[in-house]
Amino acid sequence: MDAFYYLVFGGLAAVVAAMELSKTSRDRVATSSPFNAFKNNYLLVYSLMMDEKIALLGAIQSLFEGSMYTFVFLWTPALSPNDEDIPHGFIFATFMMSSMLGSSIASRLMARGTLKVESYMQIVFAISAFTLLLPIISNFLVAPSTVKGGSISFGSCIQLLGFCVFEACVGIFWPSIMKMRSQYIPEEARSTIMNFFRIPLNIFVCIILYNVNAFPITIMFGMCSIFLFMASVLQRRLMVVAESHKSKPQDWTGLKERDDEAESLDI
Repeated sequence: MDAFYYLVFGGLAAVVAAMELSKTSRDRVATSSPFNAFKNNYLLVYSLMMDEKIALLGAIQSLFEGSMYTFVFLWTPALSPNDEDIPHGFIFATFMMSSMLGSSIASRLMARGTLKVESYMQIVFAISAFTLLLPIISNFLVAPSTVKGGSISFGSCIQLLGFCVFEACVGIFWPSIMKMRSQYIPEEARSTIMNFFRIPLNIFVCIILYNVNAFPITIMFGMCSIFLFMASVLQRRLMVVAESHKSKPQDWTGLKERDDEAESLDI
């Protein structure tokens, strides 16, 4: 049966590779080589100038999304470690309701002009880190059941409440990260820049899922919690960097000299 999975994956990979390699000029957007050189130079210079803020934003997104995608595959074995009979569809619907609640909370938070996204997202990431620690905490506080089957255990009930809070944080995350993208990354280069950060994200998720049976589930949740705590720290750094850039006065003298030089060249 394992060979069947590898066969399906390899077949799809071969089809995708063949389609990409067989693209002709008609299938590609026609752009001149000077334009491509200008685009690459623009992205390089812009990324160097927007030091650090773009790198922090991309790292924050990768850490949170990596933990979120890992959680998607871990919540079922976490709530039913002994094959307890749990309503998977109803629990998933509850998670979606929690995510909708988080989106509503985010809209109210962003409507307040005095409250900055960079400020409250630090708290959101910290809460997310704590909620994914609950599987570890509950194992220490509540003795795990050894009876196969049955209904959901008390420890799993505690984890379920924490997972609902995590899903609410996910609902807050999506509109908030989109607002920060619009602040720090121009629209014409947004998709290109953010796609660079999806490469380590996808590698991380694939490694985690491939080795999901190699580590205890508590280790997996602990690792995700550490990543979310790191996201909170990086969010704090992003806020400090953004505030420092806003507080720096513009060098109008240098700009005037460059304008005068440009005018002289035109003459």
